[in-house]
Amino acid sequence: MGFVEVKELGKRYGEITAVESLSFDIQEGEVFSLLGPNGAGKSTTIGMLSALIQPTSGDARIGGLSVKGRSAQLRKLFGIVPQEIALYEEMSGRDNLNFWGRLYGLRGKALAARVDAILDRVGLADRAESRIKTYSGGMKRRLNIAAGLVHGPRLVFMDEPTVGIDPQSRRAVLDLILDLKREGTTILYTTHYMAEAEELSDRVGIIDHGRLLAVGTCRQLSEGIGGNEHLRVALAGREEGERLTERLRLLPGLTVESEGANVTITAPRVGQLIPKIVEAAASVRAALRDIQIREQNLETVFLAYTGRELAGQGGE
Repeated sequence: MGFVEVKELGKRYGEITAVESLSFDIQEGEVFSLLGPNGAGKSTTIGMLSALIQPTSGDARIGGLSVKGRSAQLRKLFGIVPQEIALYEEMSGRDNLNFWGRLYGLRGKALAARVDAILDRVGLADRAESRIKTYSGGMKRRLNIAAGLVHGPRLVFMDEPTVGIDPQSRRAVLDLILDLKREGTTILYTTHYMAEAEELSDRVGIIDHGRLLAVGTCRQLSEGIGGNEHLRVALAGREEGERLTERLRLLPGLTVESEGANVTITAPRVGQLIPKIVEAAASVRAALRDIQIREQNLETVFLAYTGRELAGQGGE
């Protein structure tokens, strides 16, 4: 039983199916990343789990409470960090957090203490009294996260929290997420950056066209597509590439493709094949210019399941 339990959750808009029969769970203290291209259904899924969008079918429970109930008790369990900045530009950072804290039922000294603590945590204590319109993009992102954390939720939905910020601010956000993870906060995370998902996630779900294609750890997903690696060989010319391709196809267990002067070999533990490739190249008088190994990673896993790469940009 997970802290978050999703059972055949679906959402239709007329004839359009945005999300179709999703089923997965998230354990308490886990970072679960939901990966998919634009329009895959990630934001709609978060909308349903956060009780902002009513499902057409199925249900989900957070801490045993149905998201269909939209109860005050349910809403206290989670915080939301939306893709769009949800702050009031003319108000100060402190006033923004006071506003969101009051919406979650915090008052008086408890609210003031919590706002001070979260401002310090996101590194904005020195800008607490400044209006949001004077903040940089990275500062706005950090305060946007603070607004979702101000009431101390057990679960946080983070929808593309690092879109459009500089590398230093992105690193600060990722370090904050890792701190939350160490403290036992459950996080549902969406991103277009594979390196982020690999660093942060306990498990990953791959979604496309509203359907969940696979769920597991990065290692499990990699093993699920065969655990192959790719080795790219650059040669002096097209004819040499064709000769080497023909020779390598005689070896068992390899998938070999050629494109001009480049040859790509796909196989498990492909690095162990380098001596045989060098020998094969010498036997057909093909001069090697370069050899590069591309190990299995989340990007290649995503490509295998969806047939397309995940661009590093914002969107649903």
